[in-house]
Amino acid sequence: MRGFLDSLYRLGGYLSALQLVLIMAMVVLQVLGRILDKLLLAVGLNALGLQVPGLAELAGFLLLGATFTGLAYTFSVGGHIRVDLLHRALPDGVRRGLDLGVTAVALAITGYALWYCGRLAYDSYDFGDVSIGMVPVPLWIPQTVMVVGLAWLAVALADALAGLVSGRIRHLKDESPQE
Repeated sequence: MRGFLDSLYRLGGYLSALQLVLIMAMVVLQVLGRILDKLLLAVGLNALGLQVPGLAELAGFLLLGATFTGLAYTFSVGGHIRVDLLHRALPDGVRRGLDLGVTAVALAITGYALWYCGRLAYDSYDFGDVSIGMVPVPLWIPQTVMVVGLAWLAVALADALAGLVSGRIRHLKDESPQE
C-alpha cells in the first residue's frame, strides 16, 4: 500500500510538472510567433499571424491544474512552506500532539474544500457553464482537476494522520512525513 500511495503522490507531481511545461511551451510559441511576424514585416513580407488563441485563459487553467495536482506530492515530500521555529523548540509529546491536531484540521478543511469544489464542478456541468474567454472551455473540466487534486491531498493528509496515530511517523518534518 505504501508503494501505491507514494506512486500516486508522484503521479500528481508529474502531472503538475507537465502542466507547467505546457504553459511554458505555449508562451514560447506565442513569443516566437510574434518575433517571426515582426521579422517577416521587417523584410516586407506578410505576417503569418501565429498566435495561441486564449493563451492567458488556457495558461490560467493549466496553472490551476498544476497547483492542485501538485498539492499531495508537495505535502508528501515536505515541500510546503512551514514556519517551524516554535515546533522544533517544543517537547516531543507536545510536538506530536500539535502534528496530530494540525493534520486533522488540515484534513477537515481539505475535506470541506473537496465537497464544495465537487458541488461546484457538478453544478457547472449541470448548467453547461463555459469560460467567457476567446476559447469557450466547459468550466467543469478545470474544476474537476481541482477536485482530483484536493482528493489527492485528502488522501495524503489521511495517510499522514494514520501514520502519526499508528506511530509510523513520529513528527511531520520538513524533509518528509514518511520515515
